[in-house]
Amino acid sequence: MGTIVSFHAHPDDESISAAGTLARAAAAGHRVVLVFATRGELGEPVPGVLMPGEQLSVRRSAECYVSADAIGAKRVEFLGYTDSGMMGEPSNEVPFCFWQARVEHAAKRLAVILDEEEPDVLTVYDDNGGYGHPDHIQVHRVGRRAAELSAVPVLAQGTVNRDWMLRGMKGVTETTQGPDAWKPPEDLPEIGKPEAEITHRVDAVDFVEQKKASMRAHASQMGPEHFMLTMPDPMFALGMGTEFYIVDPPPNPASVPELFEEMFTPLR
Repeated sequence: MGTIVSFHAHPDDESISAAGTLARAAAAGHRVVLVFATRGELGEPVPGVLMPGEQLSVRRSAECYVSADAIGAKRVEFLGYTDSGMMGEPSNEVPFCFWQARVEHAAKRLAVILDEEEPDVLTVYDDNGGYGHPDHIQVHRVGRRAAELSAVPVLAQGTVNRDWMLRGMKGVTETTQGPDAWKPPEDLPEIGKPEAEITHRVDAVDFVEQKKASMRAHASQMGPEHFMLTMPDPMFALGMGTEFYIVDPPPNPASVPELFEEMFTPLR
């Protein structure tokens, strides 16, 4: 059996981007490890969800362990940086936020965990962090360098298949009717990568319930009315049951990990 380490910027990022992949790996007997750069201190909590005096970072840290249990992850670690906030905000300049971390130093912190786990695959985000968040971009930079330091066989950059998403949203708009029909939000940022840049997919349709449970674990960020949690089950399975990756550089053909061959299907 193999090991997959999944590196994320904030609690709940693992739910949205990689929970299907991780749940499938865990169900197959592989070891799954979650690493978070920050504790998501600057997230916007669901109104009324925090108890009086409760710190958001404490709640979000605890939610990671509930999510890990839903996915089947065996270890959760935090690198100790603070949330940088959205791009362009004054919080980007705080000296101890993740965006301000020296890539080499942060990569060495992550590499300690990678050296302990000796993973077959490390997941990070694409070079734009999926949607331009500074902490997500930093996950890409730090994760890529840490993979080099620890000689991880496969670095898989999680991304959104922009063409897949737009086709799906167009289909929903054309086929749903009535005042109660589910509609995609109108203010989605431009996210992901064009399909032509994506190299692999992971079919996780059979693990969408675990993915949804992982999302629900982060109740401080995703309440029952969150647009992803209100998707009809067939739509959720279609839209969230396949996860996409850019694997660049590709693994050495002479030593491709079994975990990678088993789960990651070439897009072409």
